[in-house]
Amino acid sequence: MVFPHTDGDIHELERTKQYLNEAFQAGAMTCLICIASVKRNQAVWSCSGCFCIFHMPCIQKWAKDSQFLVSSVTDEDFGKKDYPWPCPKCRFEYKRSETPTRYYCYCGKVEDPPLDPWLVPHSCGQVCEREFKPPCGHKCLLLCHPGPCPPCPKMVTTTCYCKKAKPIPRRCSAKQWSCQLPCGRKLLCGQHRCENPCHAGNCQPCPRVSRQKCVCGKKEAERSCASPVWHCDRVCGKTLPCGYHTCEQICHVGACGECPRSGKRSCPCQKSKFSLPCTEDVPTCGDSCDKVLECGIHRCSQRCHRGPCETCRQEVEKQCRCGKHTKRMPCHKPYLCETKCVKMRDCQKHQCRRKCCPGNCLPCDQNCGRTLGCRNHKCPSVCHRGSCYPCPETVEVKCSCGNAKVTVPCGRERTTRPPKCKELCSRPSTCHHTSQEKHRCHFGSCPPCHQPCQKVLEKCGHTCPASCHDQALVRQTGRHQPIGPWEQPAEPAFIQTALPCPPCQVPIPVECLGKHEVSPLPCHAVGPYSCKRLCGRMLPCQNHTCMKECHQVTEVDGRTGKNKAGPECLQCEEGCSKPRPLGCPHPCVLPCHPGKCPPCVQMLRLKCHCKITSLYVECRKITTADINEKNLLSCCKNQCPKELPCGHRCKEMCHPGECPFNCNQKVKLRCPCKRIKRELPCNKIRENQVSVECDATCREMKRKASEIKEAEANAALEEEKRRQQAELEAFENRLKGRRKKNKRRDEVAVEPSLWQKYSPYLLPVLGVVVAALVWYIAYGVD
Repeated sequence: MVFPHTDGDIHELERTKQYLNEAFQAGAMTCLICIASVKRNQAVWSCSGCFCIFHMPCIQKWAKDSQFLVSSVTDEDFGKKDYPWPCPKCRFEYKRSETPTRYYCYCGKVEDPPLDPWLVPHSCGQVCEREFKPPCGHKCLLLCHPGPCPPCPKMVTTTCYCKKAKPIPRRCSAKQWSCQLPCGRKLLCGQHRCENPCHAGNCQPCPRVSRQKCVCGKKEAERSCASPVWHCDRVCGKTLPCGYHTCEQICHVGACGECPRSGKRSCPCQKSKFSLPCTEDVPTCGDSCDKVLECGIHRCSQRCHRGPCETCRQEVEKQCRCGKHTKRMPCHKPYLCETKCVKMRDCQKHQCRRKCCPGNCLPCDQNCGRTLGCRNHKCPSVCHRGSCYPCPETVEVKCSCGNAKVTVPCGRERTTRPPKCKELCSRPSTCHHTSQEKHRCHFGSCPPCHQPCQKVLEKCGHTCPASCHDQALVRQTGRHQPIGPWEQPAEPAFIQTALPCPPCQVPIPVECLGKHEVSPLPCHAVGPYSCKRLCGRMLPCQNHTCMKECHQVTEVDGRTGKNKAGPECLQCEEGCSKPRPLGCPHPCVLPCHPGKCPPCVQMLRLKCHCKITSLYVECRKITTADINEKNLLSCCKNQCPKELPCGHRCKEMCHPGECPFNCNQKVKLRCPCKRIKRELPCNKIRENQVSVECDATCREMKRKASEIKEAEANAALEEEKRRQQAELEAFENRLKGRRKKNKRRDEVAVEPSLWQKYSPYLLPVLGVVVAALVWYIAYGVD
């Protein structure tokens, strides 16, 4: 057997969802007292019974008015007792001390909760923590929310009602479950056992029937086994212990008891007691009765008597109820004066006008009679202060057919949308169709019929495929013209009328005039037509086609083919457009003609291969010549002006393509030191076949030049050393200071050598001599 372990009562969950949806939707929450929307920034109060939300001022006024109306029912209790006040919706009663005075959130933790656009309106945003109903030990974990808390979602392990099945995990809100096995508990009759499936609470009474006697045993009847003890309607009638009287009780259990006339009995005034047998009545004692009369002031002056005392007849001075007059009169009569109260009642519209009013004027008993906000009824309440309560009547807003209806407060029927009806519209069809399209119940006229017309057209016999057009809206023409510019033009009026069927659109295959294509045309437009293409028939020139738009062509003796031009086609007036031979830029001189064009005899201007000279050759010679002949015709018979890679001019005659590289012009070639030179052919030098080497003389001159360079380098090095030594000595002299004069006299002056004196002049001269010698060796020997 499969058990729904997670099932629970989702009724409260749906209610919570409904309250949350209403809280978030603008204008969805309505105060049932003032019939106005509850806004986010208004102080509210929520009923703990039905969780309905009201404006704080509205519920405070409701509680005050309810207590006032209940407490003013009687004069004695007016304003003296603490009467409860009910919820306007569920009538759940609250004490006077529970009248709301402060604005709290839904869970009651925060007073005056701040407005937060990200929270539920009137919520504090904290965890609710209200105890679930019925209490289970857990608390609600949702954020502060309107409406009832959803069922407890905790999982607990519980067994079934009869404790026979094994415990299983279930939601706390649905922890009670039945194993569907027979209960088996002993019933109250003590004879049978409960045969119902496992259930909650006490077992039902035993359903079996048996014959049972009543308590006194005088009657026997078939009765349910669950109620074996029953009483009949007979008097017991058993003789009491006194032996003179019988029991007057109805069928009862146990002994009848002693005789009620036995023992000591009192006289009617309760002053004397007598011990008499039960068969004798108690006599009067002869003393005065002295019982307090109904007035509560005086006592009975008669002798001890049986029965009730008489009315009090003593005269007393009584004050009227309003306290304005006094009068002597019998005690049992009330005294009400004729003075009428002039105080205003609580409605502040009418005087009390009650005779001898004690001051606590009754609420106004006249009907209010003011027209309520619904504009349909008048206020049925008694005359009151302030605005009237909303109309208590309800109105049914029905759909067109009356099957669907919704009950709304009176006055809301003008703004309430009719309910959506699922029934089909039952109105008869207004067009030529036997039945209209199926659509839902609605107000006003039925929508236009969209069924195919299906009328047979007279001209072609096809059926009309268009939508039904028996009730088309057409702008009314020929209406009243305005008298002048001051007369405002009226709105355009439309009338409902039947339109004729549209032209037949059934496609009919028709061939065009030029027999190019077969196209489907609407039935109403069948006839000769042009496909708007070019005719395309071959003209007699056999080169061009007819450029006229698709037209009719007359066949001559039935021999004109589909691609041959007829007498209606154009005549060719263009020149010959046949392709010319390759290389011929001249057009054919003949008009458009069949067959081949004659050879071209015009002169064609060409450039020679070297692009210097212009040549004139007949076009047909060029176009019919092969490659060798074209090269000869394009040659100017002059030397080629192009330069070879070596820098010399080509020696060949004007020719196509690249120049041959066979230059034989004499070129001078020198040795590496440029002293020896020879004249050789250019092509051999380019091919590195010949070279000039230096001889012994060249090598000797090279050796001498290197020696001179080495000598110059050594002299420069010595000069640099001497300069550095002089600078060192000068630096040391600056450090030591001047020497004494006598030491200077002993010093011997050292004279410089000839090389030191004349080397600055000799070195440039030697450089010039060496350069002149090298130049002579390189270029002088020629």
